Amino acid sequence: MSEFYNEIGKIILKYDAVLLFGPTNAKLELANHLKADHRFEKIKIKTMSADKLNEHQEREFVKDFFLQPINL
Repeated sequence: MSEFYNEIGKIILKYDAVLLFGPTNAKLELANHLKADHRFEKIKIKTMSADKLNEHQEREFVKDFFLQPINL
């Protein structure tokens, strides 16, 4: 999993804020993996539980989250 998380981390480095969500604990494992790496210190990483969502629901979930600046 570490190699997979490293690949995701390369993408996350391009952003100032990231929302990790889903129904499993993988989001927490990824967040912990990233927080252990100093390169992610300035990136706001938030985790939230979410049931299985279709593509439209995912977009709405993310849009609603980022429209609420107090969440970060």
